[in-house]
Amino acid sequence: MLAVITQVANGHTVRFERRLKHPVEKVWSMLTENDKLAKWFSELRVDDLREGGIIKFDMQDGTFEEMEILELKEHSVLEYTWGEDQVRFELYPEPKGCRLVLIEKVSKITAHTPRDIAGWDVCLDVIEALLEGRTIESRKDVWKIKYDKYVQAFENLPQA
Repeated sequence: MLAVITQVANGHTVRFERRLKHPVEKVWSMLTENDKLAKWFSELRVDDLREGGIIKFDMQDGTFEEMEILELKEHSVLEYTWGEDQVRFELYPEPKGCRLVLIEKVSKITAHTPRDIAGWDVCLDVIEALLEGRTIESRKDVWKIKYDKYVQAFENLPQA
C-alpha cells in the first residue's frame, strides 16, 4: 500500500503506516542503534541520540550531512531534519506488536521526491523483513516498482 500524500499549509506530508508483529522496544532499536540502522539504511548513523543531537548522512563522497534531532521520546518519537524537510517516526504499542508511522514533511515537491518516498517505502519493507528474519532479494527491483507508482501519485496531486 502506498503512503498517503496530503497537502498542508507549508507543502505536503507523506504518511506511511505499518503494523509490525514486534514490540516497540525492538522496532525502536532498528531506528536508533547504529549496528541495526546500518542494515536497512547504511548511509545513516546516529551520532548523538537526544533532542538537539545529530544524525549523520554519509554522502558517499567523503562528506556527511548533519541532521538535527528535533524531537525524541524514547520508544515513541524520533524526528529529525532531512535537508529542507523533516522525517518523523512514531511508535504505538499494540496487543500483537506495534504500529510504526513514518511521516515526511515535504516543503517542496521536486523530480527527486518520488525517489525519496519510494526509498522510505522500501526501507520500511526492509525493517519488517529484518525483524522477521527474512531478506528482500532485490531492494532495487522493489524500489523501481514503488518509484513508478509514486511518480504517478505525485503527478496526480491537485495543483496548488
